Amino acid sequence: MRKDLIKINNYKWLIPKETNPLMRVPGIIFASERLISETEEQAFTQVINSASLPGIVKASIAMPDIHFGYGLPIGGVVATDWENGVISPGGVGFDINCGVRLMKTSLFLKDIKGKEKEIVNSLYRNIPTGVGSTGSLILSHQELKEVLKKGARWAVERGYGKEEDLEFIESHGSIPEANPDKVSSKALERGKDQLGTLGSGNHFLEVQYVEEIYDEKIAKALGLEKFTVTVMIHTGSRGLGHQVATDYVAILGNAMRKYGISVPDKQLACAPLNSKEGRDYFEAMSASANFAWVRGFKYFLSLVSKNFNKFLIASFSIQTSPSVKIRISPFAFLKAKLRAAGLPTPWSFRYLICSSAKILREFEK
Repeated sequence: MRKDLIKINNYKWLIPKETNPLMRVPGIIFASERLISETEEQAFTQVINSASLPGIVKASIAMPDIHFGYGLPIGGVVATDWENGVISPGGVGFDINCGVRLMKTSLFLKDIKGKEKEIVNSLYRNIPTGVGSTGSLILSHQELKEVLKKGARWAVERGYGKEEDLEFIESHGSIPEANPDKVSSKALERGKDQLGTLGSGNHFLEVQYVEEIYDEKIAKALGLEKFTVTVMIHTGSRGLGHQVATDYVAILGNAMRKYGISVPDKQLACAPLNSKEGRDYFEAMSASANFAWVRGFKYFLSLVSKNFNKFLIASFSIQTSPSVKIRISPFAFLKAKLRAAGLPTPWSFRYLICSSAKILREFEK
């Protein structure tokens, strides 16, 4: 499928709608020539397959992190019409609401020099990682349902964050349509002991520092200086979200015939958003998203803070509020840039995207 790509500019590529008769819209990929050359053929096929979803609008899009995924490629983005479009668990993904948070500290590189190994060993000892890892906080199914319903507010109510933190989380850390009753008992069982765990795969916790500033004005507005120490976390909804996706791929797959829907890949199983199956999935998916906000970004961050405080004499001012998921749309990124020097908003970036800066600037055009 690489042969079908048409280069628009250095960071934008087109897969024409005529490439495949099932495509309802064209495919657009934002990536450098090097990234394109390293991308698997299957990922391009998934961009094409995604363009066949009923109700899709504008284009089947892939971001610079494109690689072979499930249904959509990793880095794939589609939007469907609210009234006539479909919702697809494979499109949303299995680690529902996974993403990246960056915590800014009051420390600089010189403050932690010589303590790196001790810090990392402490984090590794005290924060469960890997397949099957469990945390110290184990909830009953009923308690877990409260987490799924309230989202980040649940963590704030229990002292793992502050009220103002909610102003700086997408959707204030809670999707109101969440319905824990649409989440299976198997999913609840998988999630009951996963608060405060990192997980496996591409999940990570990394102590970082600001090596270079690309935009002085934005950096100043965000309180970032050269050599500022930060902690980045990538995690999501783990086993609970995976089970929700697994359950509803099967449910929506069985429902497609009823709605006269056919897709080229069973991993793109879908149903109209306004159907019973579509609404059930949306409510279960929303509950999983709420779980991820609590699991990864509130309770978990408090564990990181405690471990740092064991070893660092300098004051450690952990800021969970100025954080943002890295899968935010480029248009929201532009919005954040425009607002960075003014009052903070829930969508403001509190870190700089450096390696992808050129690509994102091109996307903004």
